Amino acid sequence: MLTEFKKFAMRGNVVDMAVGIIIGGAFGTIVKSLVSDVIMPPIGLLLGGVDFADLFFTLKEGALAGPYANLAAAQAAGAVTVNYGVFFNAVVSFIIVAFAVFMLIKGINNMQKAEEAAPAAPTTKDCPMCFSKIALKASRCPHCTSEISS
Repeated sequence: MLTEFKKFAMRGNVVDMAVGIIIGGAFGTIVKSLVSDVIMPPIGLLLGGVDFADLFFTLKEGALAGPYANLAAAQAAGAVTVNYGVFFNAVVSFIIVAFAVFMLIKGINNMQKAEEAAPAAPTTKDCPMCFSKIALKASRCPHCTSEISS
């Protein structure tokens, strides 16, 4: 059983998938930082200094009564909150990742189209008498024995 598992795990596509998952996780971390540290602060500044990560709605107050200055304070007090700002950051992250994957797939598809060979030159032609396929260089049809002019 261990030998079979080793054979399965060392197959090319399994190793490729593992590498893809690891790279995808690292890419997700980079995108999360891009969204929360680069994209959202200027948007929040344009909207009056709003930090999207701190946008929340309190469903039930915690041990300490609100209003809470930020999400961390609400969570520390034990309040039950709907964190729509964090969700908005996640949506923006998803859109960036989806766009990056789209561009990657589009690039791969364009490369595959470029690699596709032009159709091969024809090697046969039709006999004008019996319409059978014959070799291009044939001077007589093997089916009807008619002479073929080039």
